[in-house]
Amino acid sequence: MRIAIIGQQDFGKAVLEAFLARGDEVAGVFCAPEKPGAKADPLRAAAQEKGLPVFQFKSLRGPEAHEAMKGLKADLGIMAYVLQFAPDSLIKIPRLGTIQYHPSLLPKYRGPSSINWPIIRGDTRTGLTIFRPTEGLDEGPVVLQKECSLGPDETLGDVYFNKLFPMGVKTMLEAADLVFAGKHKETVQDESRASYEGWCREAEARIHWASHIDFIYNVIRGCNPAPGAWTTLNGKKLYLYDARKRLFHRFAEVVGKVGEVSDVTESSFKVTAQGGMIEVLRARGEDGKKLSGGEFARAAGLTAGTILGN
Repeated sequence: MRIAIIGQQDFGKAVLEAFLARGDEVAGVFCAPEKPGAKADPLRAAAQEKGLPVFQFKSLRGPEAHEAMKGLKADLGIMAYVLQFAPDSLIKIPRLGTIQYHPSLLPKYRGPSSINWPIIRGDTRTGLTIFRPTEGLDEGPVVLQKECSLGPDETLGDVYFNKLFPMGVKTMLEAADLVFAGKHKETVQDESRASYEGWCREAEARIHWASHIDFIYNVIRGCNPAPGAWTTLNGKKLYLYDARKRLFHRFAEVVGKVGEVSDVTESSFKVTAQGGMIEVLRARGEDGKKLSGGEFARAAGLTAGTILGN
């Protein structure tokens, strides 16, 4: 089939390479412009390396984007990690319309941080959806879905890179084949089950040590590696990445107050919370690089009795 890809970053690049590897024709690639001084977008770099037409418009609403899409004469549009708004008038130009990837089981977790939030909420299942984009955010009819488990200790990085990324590339190919063959089914999303969450950014990633240990642990793993769950140490941000949790089973096990460092080991430091203790295995200071918990504690002078989050 002849396709047009709208996307960016490593996922867009992987989708491009997967279609090319099996012999499909990529007529052109639309990619958001990089910010000044930023590295070349991986999708743009890969497309240019292969000699494909690349279009970088500040907006996909304008006539120049529409003319570029019309000129490609594509059978199908493929949206692979798109942060720019793509109007109906653009995505309907390919002969068979356009399909889009979203890393959640729509209609749940519409929005831009749809991998973070299921982990933060302690869900045990998630998945991905290939759907028909509309001008409502993540609201179009579903073409194909795949589920996967969310392990109790899996991080954002684990879920995305080991599950939703490779499964997403494969499912995008499968959905494109179904649409191209006219064998797909489009299912309208059930609005009674829909949920929308916004970005998970710095404000959402802040740790409140008075929260229950389960919630704190889920925030840490749901923000690892990005945006990075954080607390403060001596007025500066302290980011926590790899961690373990241990529940308290009796009052006698409680050491210190919430937010207090209870122990420092060779490889970690431990912080008391409501109902348990977080053992931090990897951390970094506001201006530093990632270190093991023990290395960070020694470098920062972190000792038992230190209070975090003040």
